[in-house]
Amino acid sequence: MYSIASIRHLILLGSLLLLLGGCQHLVAERPVEVSRIVTEHRPQGCEGDSCPLVNIDTLTFANEPELDRLIDARLRRMTINGPDDRLPASLQDYQQRFLSTAEPGWSSYLQAKLREQHGDILVVEFSSYLYVGGAHGMPGRGFINYDREQNRELRLEDLLIPGQEGNFWRVARQAHQRWLVENEHDQDAEFVDFWPFQQTPNIALLKDSVLLKYDVYSIAPYSSGHPELFIPHEQLKGILKAEYL
Repeated sequence: MYSIASIRHLILLGSLLLLLGGCQHLVAERPVEVSRIVTEHRPQGCEGDSCPLVNIDTLTFANEPELDRLIDARLRRMTINGPDDRLPASLQDYQQRFLSTAEPGWSSYLQAKLREQHGDILVVEFSSYLYVGGAHGMPGRGFINYDREQNRELRLEDLLIPGQEGNFWRVARQAHQRWLVENEHDQDAEFVDFWPFQQTPNIALLKDSVLLKYDVYSIAPYSSGHPELFIPHEQLKGILKAEYL
């Protein structure tokens, strides 16, 4: 039998452990200072709905200069739309070049947004949309998984236990099968045959899952937008490094 003093001691100890655990959580979720910067430009003197435009919606992070550099580089890379396009020296350079040659109705949108923060990981999602005539424009997507502690971007090989890449894509294929069922494509033999599973570079390390995001025309037609496959963390034990679960 425990004495009343012992029970009080255990309650006090438990409360202290809970308090410490809460403090660790608060430290892990240290706030991030982020500012949103939105600009939209049209050719000087142009008025009306048909004026070409460039809209840039981006972020800057206080005390994270390397992340700012990565965001700028990724947005500039997303402006490449053909084999003859060259990487612009800056987003302002791209904006001026696009508007100087754009025809009525053309438009370009670039966006970076903070999708999620957990611990020292910041997940930045990128979106682009380029319309230069035709039935519709071309959208693009991407992610940066940034480790604030290491001051660098985490790529898939950084997240996986060595030798587990094959198993990662095996569970990704299972997620794709779930996506087919959820969207009622699994019984459509023509769809399954024409749009088979494939890998994607667009991977986000979320708090409770890993997200795979696909470009249009990759595993589904344009009308399906950007398919998203979610792999819960419990399916990645022994595949993803423990510190990222």
